[in-house]
Amino acid sequence: MISTGDFKRGVCIELDGDLFRLLEFNHIKMGRGSAQVRLKLRNLRTGSTIEKTVQAGERFQRARLDSHTMQFLYKDDELFHFMNTETFDQLSLPGSLLGDDIKFLKENMEVELQTYGDEPIAVDLPPNVELKITYTEPGVRGDTASGATKPATVETGAVVLVPLFINQDETIRVDTRTGQYIERVGKA
Repeated sequence: MISTGDFKRGVCIELDGDLFRLLEFNHIKMGRGSAQVRLKLRNLRTGSTIEKTVQAGERFQRARLDSHTMQFLYKDDELFHFMNTETFDQLSLPGSLLGDDIKFLKENMEVELQTYGDEPIAVDLPPNVELKITYTEPGVRGDTASGATKPATVETGAVVLVPLFINQDETIRVDTRTGQYIERVGKA
């Protein structure tokens, strides 16, 4: 069991027979009456987001998720194929389970598969990935304006805003949580 006082972002709880990941929480103290906690939760099975207000100190059943290191093999139609790096078992997951993370998923990348019992719940990418730029407008000598950006398409098809000095065929590091450019890694 976990109390509202022990909440942290990313904690998984069971609520009304479903699994939820805690996205945000705020403690609210009204003038009169008891304190409350406003929760923003994502349903791990459907992907929908809900908001719920509960009494401070209320307890919830903590969901125990198992983590398995998987290697992304390939995509066909709407299925993404992964291989367990320890047992070499293969698993196919629908794109709906991966959500927006598919923008940064490239072949042979290792990810963490979260399971609840035998049911796959979520795939966690590494915090950042290195991706090759397949198309961007060429940089022009003197384009050093501070903070100016331009769109760049990377090898996975995602579009990332990069500084003006970044050119096509260069490799960049991208934060998978925010989708933002971190730094230039080098030329391919």
